[in-house]
Amino acid sequence: MQTLGTVIVTGYAKAPQGTSMYEMFKHAGIVLEVDPKEHKIVGAEFTFVTELTKKHFQKLLIGYCLESGIEYLIERIQKFYFAPSQQAIIVALQAAFQRYWDNVKHLNT
Repeated sequence: MQTLGTVIVTGYAKAPQGTSMYEMFKHAGIVLEVDPKEHKIVGAEFTFVTELTKKHFQKLLIGYCLESGIEYLIERIQKFYFAPSQQAIIVALQAAFQRYWDNVKHLNT
């Protein structure tokens, strides 16, 4: 069995009605692959409809160190993503961020 050096953490929020995200998924979802030694995001996937949006969000998040807090990531989303689902994505990110910190302490004990 392969040894893993990363963890997967997810966050979800209700997608806004009337959007293609809502019609397809009902929720905004974020899946982050994080290196728990450096607390760095090394991979990211989303419940966006278009590949362009998925790639854009990967540019926004990959390489970010979660020890720096979530505020900067929220600001980046607000600055670089203008869509009806903006707030849902922020809520999903906050859920993933909280879930990561709630669980990562168990890895290091």
